[in-house]
Amino acid sequence: MEAAVPLGGRISGPRLAVMLGSWRQGSRQGAADLAAAIELQVLDGQLPLGTRLPAERELADALGVSRTLIGAALDRLRDNGFVASRRGAGSWIAAPGRRRRGPLAPTGAGSIDFTHASSPAIPGTAAAVDAARVRLADHLGDHGYQERGLLSLREKIARRYTERGLPTTPAQVMVTNGAHHAFVLVLRMLAGPGDRVLVEQPTYPNALEAIRAAHAIPVPVALDPTGDRGWDIAGVDAALRQASPRFAYLVVDFQNPTGLRLDAEGRARLGTVLARARTPVVVDETLVELDLEGDPLAGPPPLAAFAGDLAICVGSASKTHWGGLRLGWIRASEDLLGRLVSARYAVDLGSPVFEQIVLGELLDDDAALGRRREELRGYRDALAGAVHRYLPDWTFTLPKGGLSLWCRMPEPVSSRLAVAAASHGVQVAPGSRFGVHGGLERWIRLPFSLPPDRIEEAVRRLSAAEASVRGTPESLAAPIA
Repeated sequence: MEAAVPLGGRISGPRLAVMLGSWRQGSRQGAADLAAAIELQVLDGQLPLGTRLPAERELADALGVSRTLIGAALDRLRDNGFVASRRGAGSWIAAPGRRRRGPLAPTGAGSIDFTHASSPAIPGTAAAVDAARVRLADHLGDHGYQERGLLSLREKIARRYTERGLPTTPAQVMVTNGAHHAFVLVLRMLAGPGDRVLVEQPTYPNALEAIRAAHAIPVPVALDPTGDRGWDIAGVDAALRQASPRFAYLVVDFQNPTGLRLDAEGRARLGTVLARARTPVVVDETLVELDLEGDPLAGPPPLAAFAGDLAICVGSASKTHWGGLRLGWIRASEDLLGRLVSARYAVDLGSPVFEQIVLGELLDDDAALGRRREELRGYRDALAGAVHRYLPDWTFTLPKGGLSLWCRMPEPVSSRLAVAAASHGVQVAPGSRFGVHGGLERWIRLPFSLPPDRIEEAVRRLSAAEASVRGTPESLAAPIA
């Protein structure tokens, strides 16, 4: 059976040449060297599954080699399953094998959970609960169904957007049961089976699972974790034109998992591209207030300030205050929000009133959030120091915010390391979990949401696990927060 031609963007010969860099290894095996260099880009997630490759002549001209060498390299890649071709349709990146999904190895009481990038409840939560008990009496005479959320909470959320440079009214805010719930509501409204959704590569795994559960198709555009800006805005533009996605899902503030943040100039360019294509964009701002180097209100304006009324912001209290509150929100135009409220009736009838009152109390305590950022800054530096001590061959860019380091390893062994780490008493999320079609085997996410002593011990165990890594790569499917 002939391989089906996938939906994906196309990479030009000159751009692929830049990506490959100095791919020759000094031997006469030019085709083998070129094939190995392309395989590495696939494993690193820089060439997502479905990416159309340039024609042989175009790539030969860009690399300054013969078409014979290009053909031999493509033959190797086809033999290894990294490339598929069809006469008249060209060649594209394929998956070398299906991922095996299975449970994590059993863990004991001494196991360290390095899969969840989330912190315990922020100090002051108990006091907020006590204050909310008093305020609850004001609502007990009502029916309790608030499909948009309490007005008092929506006013506070709207004020925070306005202070960040995006004028917002309470009528543009709806409270949800977390940011993931918010994303699923938008997904149900905007996309159906077979529709395409543009995403970053790597990206948040639970968003990918939601897209697949809706039988939609994620279309990845690779990030460059080592670059100055990270986002390939030209690549986004090309994907919008070629794949015609129903909407885009982006995390431009301390991106999960890379920790990257898009600057104001980049947001203006990206917003222009999205607005020109008339493509709605869901902007996940779950981590925006975890700016560890400055004032969150002084950062770059929200992407929605540049993308217009088709931008839908989703936020959450889970990372800043406590995941146990299970509260988030949507900020959108009044027209879009009205449609979302109608769509919500098929899922639920509103968020719990008491928890909303608690969150309202917590949002009034900016000092507590400031102390949390200070604490996380210490945790981040402790993790960076531990990685330097125990895993000196690993590299990373120290993020200015968020909750995790995105570490590059010298060998593509992320999935094998995750399996070995479980037997050493530490659970980690392999890089493949953050890719649309796996890959990213040189990368691993390490959160800094644990106290420094636990971080130190977790990295020490990872070092021991890395030394023991052997066998065939596997992929794990544990929940990731």
